[in-house]
Amino acid sequence: MNAETKLLGNFAGFTVGLVVLVLLTFGILQWLGVESGDFIDWIVGTASFWWLVVIVTVPWNVHFEAKTVLADAEISKQKGITVNDRNVHYAAKIARRALWVAFALHGSSALVLYLLAVFGISSIGYVSSLLALLLTGLRPAIATYLYLSARLTNIGHELKYPRNDIVKVQQQLLQLEDNYRSLAYELDPEQTNSWRANSQRILNQLGEEVANLSATYRQLKADNAAEHQRLAQEAKTAIAQLNADSEFLDRVREIIRFFKSV
Repeated sequence: MNAETKLLGNFAGFTVGLVVLVLLTFGILQWLGVESGDFIDWIVGTASFWWLVVIVTVPWNVHFEAKTVLADAEISKQKGITVNDRNVHYAAKIARRALWVAFALHGSSALVLYLLAVFGISSIGYVSSLLALLLTGLRPAIATYLYLSARLTNIGHELKYPRNDIVKVQQQLLQLEDNYRSLAYELDPEQTNSWRANSQRILNQLGEEVANLSATYRQLKADNAAEHQRLAQEAKTAIAQLNADSEFLDRVREIIRFFKSV
């Protein structure tokens, strides 16, 4: 749709520009007092030019584009590449119809322009009709030259880059594109089932487990320190108690010795 819109825009711009240019030119010549003929001749000449541009451009372009498609299809068949026969037949039909339409438009245009001159409507019809007949041969000659030039260019390109190799490269590019899309999907954190999202969830879980283990370790360390402190205190108490008991026993022994000596 974009190409069609652009083509219609260019065609409309050409038409408007042509009309404005002709009106400005005719108006300037009239203002300068230069003999420029009847306004009807300008109208016929402008319409003839516009019409010849249309019939020279549209049907011939369609015809030679269809011929190019047929030539490409033939080359593909020679290379063993599968070609849709329905599309080939359609292109051949379009090429034939466009050719007959082009000839019919050229002939009818030349006849109408000649009749305009014969009936005295506009003398420029003689020139326009002759131009229409000349373009009947000139446009195909130019298009044939461009077509042959393009075909020779394609042949030279195929000699350097065979079509089979191009197809293989295209397949590899498509495979790389699929791999890229798959990799992009796996690395997209927004996709819930992607590798990156799963990895992030696992990392978050591991982070939480590490945090829990760290908290447990600190708690165990604190409990261990408290237990060591308690054991140390109990040991000090036990040692103090042993010292007290030892002093008591020493006093008892002294008392016993005293009574024995008496």
